[in-house]
Parts: sequence; C-alpha cells; structure tokens
Amino acid sequence: MKVISVRGLTHSGKTTVIETIISGLRRRGYSVGSVKEIHYEAFAMDQPGTNTDRHKQAGAQLVTALGMAETDILYQAKLPLRKLLAHYDHDYVILEGVDDPAIPKIVTGHDYEGLEERLDDTVFAFSGVIADQCSNYRGKAVVHCLQEADRLVDLVQQYAFDLLPGFSEKCCGLCGTDCAGFCRQIVANEVKRADCPLKDDGVTLKINEQKVVMVPFVQKLIQNVVLSVVSELEGYEKGADIKIHLGRPEDDE
Repeated sequence: MKVISVRGLTHSGKTTVIETIISGLRRRGYSVGSVKEIHYEAFAMDQPGTNTDRHKQAGAQLVTALGMAETDILYQAKLPLRKLLAHYDHDYVILEGVDDPAIPKIVTGHDYEGLEERLDDTVFAFSGVIADQCSNYRGKAVVHCLQEADRLVDLVQQYAFDLLPGFSEKCCGLCGTDCAGFCRQIVANEVKRADCPLKDDGVTLKINEQKVVMVPFVQKLIQNVVLSVVSELEGYEKGADIKIHLGRPEDDE
C-alpha cells in the first residue's frame, strides 16, 4: 500500500488536487483509499440524539452504523495513523492534511509564503492555487492539477511508496537513521524503499490478520522464547517451520 499526503492552507486547492490524483489513479486501474484529517476540534460525524450517539453515551467504545448504502464505524477516539491505515488494503491511500514525517508530500498554497510554511525534505511537488503563478519552486515541480492531471499522477506514482513503520532511530536504526530520515532520503532519490533493512527475519506476527511490523530485537526475543519451549517437545526438528495460533476457543471449532 503506497501512501502520500497533500497539505496546505484552507482553500489552497488541496481537495481538488486529491480528486485529480484519485480519479487519475483509478483510471489507471489502481484501487485507492483516502483519509481526510479535519482540524476542527468540535467535529463529529455522529450527531447528538441519534440512536448511534445514544449507544456511545451508554458506554459503547465502538459503534457501527449499518446502512443500506454505507457502513460507518465510529471509534470514540482519534486513531493513530498506522492503526487507521491497517483497515486499508488498497494500492494507494491519499491523505489530506496529514503531517507525518515518514510520508512523502505534495504541498498546496496561495503564494510562496504558504509553500514555505509547509516545505521540508519530504515534499516532492507543489500544486493548487500557486500553479497559476509558477511552474517550479526551489527546484521542485509546481503542477497545475487541472491542466496537467497526468503529470501530477505520474509524480505520485514516482514518489509514493509503501508506508514505513514510523520507528525512531533508537527503536530500530538499522538504516542509520529513523523512518522520517529514511523518507527524506527516498524523496531525494538517495535510497529506495526496498533498501529498508527491516525484514521479517523468520518471524511473522499477525493480529486479527493484520501484519505487525517488529524491530529486530522483538523478532529475536519472540524467536528465542518460542524455540526454547518448542525445542523440548516431541516432533521438533531444527529449522522446522513453526506456527502458533492464539485465538478464542470458538475460532478452532
């Protein structure tokens, strides 16, 4: 799943840029999801007095509104981005207004000052209202999303990459930096996403079918604990493929 974010001031063209990217990727045969981060503290999809709101007020921690044409799952908290994206299995997910240091970005703006406010080394292009004024800024392309739709989608395909786990250098550091630094290196074409040294070193963990990325220390810890127990059991062979399933008793019926 490849991810990018589009950021910019209000009315700078963010949503129009995202519409162009989504429709362009869909025309090319890709599946696409999106996330809109709303920077309005009082925002709530559910409204006071509805039946689902009454469920929430009664203490339900997860409420689902199952309609004829859509299903709305209402968490009672703001989910961390990577936990949220675990619900997606699309080729691309386009984020609006999300500022994650390990995700490549397009910045929109009305003027150069607006671009500067959000410019960092994870930005690979500019678009939005500013495209009426210039075609290049600080060595990066400024793309008119309505007049150059295909070029914009080409850039997204060039720079979007599979989501990094968001680890700090202290947590992992196998590449010599953290995931934010590795993202900057990818955008600068110094490394490729495939160069990330974090691999499944013989240990894979899934929780409710969602793969959990683990740093090498945790992988080794799990491996050592499991092998220390399993190696004492009859039927164990060195180098054997070992699978352990932990679930509800009814899962095995």
